[in-house]
Amino acid sequence: MSKVTIPFLFVNPKSYLWGEESLELAKASDALAEKYGVMIFYTCPYADLRLIAENTKHVVVTAQNMDSLKPGRGMGAVLPESLVAAGAKAVVLNHAENQKTLAELYACINRAKELGLITIVCADSTTESKAVAELGADVILSEPTALIGTGQTADTSYTIDCCREIKAVDPDVKVMIASGITTGEDVYKVVVNGADGSGSTSGIVNAPSRAGRVEEMVQALLQAMKDRA
Repeated sequence: MSKVTIPFLFVNPKSYLWGEESLELAKASDALAEKYGVMIFYTCPYADLRLIAENTKHVVVTAQNMDSLKPGRGMGAVLPESLVAAGAKAVVLNHAENQKTLAELYACINRAKELGLITIVCADSTTESKAVAELGADVILSEPTALIGTGQTADTSYTIDCCREIKAVDPDVKVMIASGITTGEDVYKVVVNGADGSGSTSGIVNAPSRAGRVEEMVQALLQAMKDRA
């Protein structure tokens, strides 16, 4: 498993982009990851994992989900080994749009560890974030579910509280604050207040220049870390 370096950016087109359009943004993100030396996670639909992985070198190709299934029977489930074979290096788990039971989430985290996949595990509240830290996630994506896709970010106290409480459980867990992140200014705000990274969907896919917005966010990450230091 690759070590998660900070700061990092989560470029998450969800199901807004696929095929060649997704590849175009992935290549732009790849160039920016190389230019700035910043870790960029790039998510894509399962069917595009191999396409993205074979045409990029610097982004961390990230699956949108997986199941704890092991090789054998399991029609329609997402086999973790198939993600790795397609080139995925990380996986998102428990997103608000695809939540898991606690037992399945824990099983998935352990399966991902077996295969060297970085786990990005989503949580809504500070309490949920602390619980996920206990499960051994590599990155906790803390975001109030009600704010996802709204363009409205959580208040500063949410960022500060989540970062403090998660690090108290496990100082090695990386904290990502997202939901409603639209601009570089939004990214700057959460990182300067303690987050290790941030990410966006609609803020990037709806931008006049998607690549330009990703670069704006990367620059904001770096400036926030500099100012925080």
